Amino acid sequence: MMSALKLHNAMWPGLVGKGDEEGQEPPISLERMLELTAAAEVDGQKFDGIDYFLFLPHTDPDASDDELKAIADQIAGHGFKVGSLVAPVWPGTVGDSAMGDDEQTGKFLSAVEKACRIAKIFNEHGVRDGGVIRIDSAEFGVEKWREDTATNTARIADTFKKAAQIAADNGERLAAEGEICWAGMHSWRDMLDLLEAVGMPESLGFQADLAHTYLYLMGYNAPEHALVQEGYSQEEFDAAYTTMTDALRPWTIDFHVAQNDGGVHGAGSHDKTGKHCPADDPNGKLDITACSQYWLKDAESRGIRHICWDGCMFPNEMLESPETWNTILDTMIKVRDAHSAATA
Repeated sequence: MMSALKLHNAMWPGLVGKGDEEGQEPPISLERMLELTAAAEVDGQKFDGIDYFLFLPHTDPDASDDELKAIADQIAGHGFKVGSLVAPVWPGTVGDSAMGDDEQTGKFLSAVEKACRIAKIFNEHGVRDGGVIRIDSAEFGVEKWREDTATNTARIADTFKKAAQIAADNGERLAAEGEICWAGMHSWRDMLDLLEAVGMPESLGFQADLAHTYLYLMGYNAPEHALVQEGYSQEEFDAAYTTMTDALRPWTIDFHVAQNDGGVHGAGSHDKTGKHCPADDPNGKLDITACSQYWLKDAESRGIRHICWDGCMFPNEMLESPETWNTILDTMIKVRDAHSAATA
């Protein structure tokens, strides 16, 4: 019998969209995000681990081995495992556009190399024994991509192939997160085309996020690929969701539980992306437990051992509230138990 999926919380909601620019809230430290996660409890169940963004102020991607081991000790001290890691592939971090020139794609590949190094240190420490390394095209917006879609998709695919080989050489797998803001990955059809163009399913797969893939259904940034229209019926939704998940599920090697209210949201440089909502948001469009099962069918056969909550763009007041995390944990437990029941 398969063991139950482990429940992880993402650390990056303390970073993404945060900063010191006008209108931004300050980042929340790794220590505080770990404390908030560790404090959550529902009927004796707690989070099993965390997924982790490899950039400042949580982590210097060029930190020494000893500094990284100290971080691993800090995480393990809360009883957590580390699962999937987010490579710092974006301009302004280590990387740059996977669709760019040789200098830009070189930076992108350097970010993957640094992520693999950190993964190895965490693995050897023992705090990490599973999960993937997450990437995307790091080309914000789709206007430039649309100037020559075939050439630009081929360029991203070439960069991804090189990145996937780096990961494979290090015993890791990459997962490309489909999100409407990333060129060449901004619709379910374009995402599938890119995965097929890379053609390395053992080393590069898909990371499905419930909030982002909901916007795939609606055709944001790619109306020609919309599967439902506003005012859809439940039957239309079920048929559309089946079409999308049947296409992308075979590639899916990492999974984010989330909620979406149908809008787009962003802050700072991370703008116009799927709006993550609280798990119990009354405007939420998704039956989280039901929709998760579409993605988690046969999950273990694709190497998925944990699921992660993604609460990007939550305001700090919400992130600091214990009630937020208990509600999220309760939602995660329902997703896990439904999957366990389906595979029993």
